[in-house]
Amino acid sequence: MDRDNDNSTVTNKPADVIRDTNLKASIWRNESETGPFYATTITRTYKDRDGEYRDTNSFVAGDLLKVAELARKAYERTNELSRDGRDQSAREAFRERRETSTNRTPKREIER
Repeated sequence: MDRDNDNSTVTNKPADVIRDTNLKASIWRNESETGPFYATTITRTYKDRDGEYRDTNSFVAGDLLKVAELARKAYERTNELSRDGRDQSAREAFRERRETSTNRTPKREIER
């Protein structure tokens, strides 16, 4: 959790979550100098002795095939998100180039 200077709480939400029973793959968008990239965390949700829900990254044998399937789906989804991000960036760059070219002042004709 991040905190702003005014002490209000800001939560970082995943770009997407893929679920299978008590397992989930959370896909997180991160920014870098070269653009956005995505990271995935896979967790299992359980209830502790006090009845509170907790997440762990430890899996029992019966979960492993589900974890593999979640990983495959997360791989496909991160590729979609990356592709969508590249497409959006290309559209924004095109709009910016177009606006720059239409906002140019016309060249003055040279007097003879």
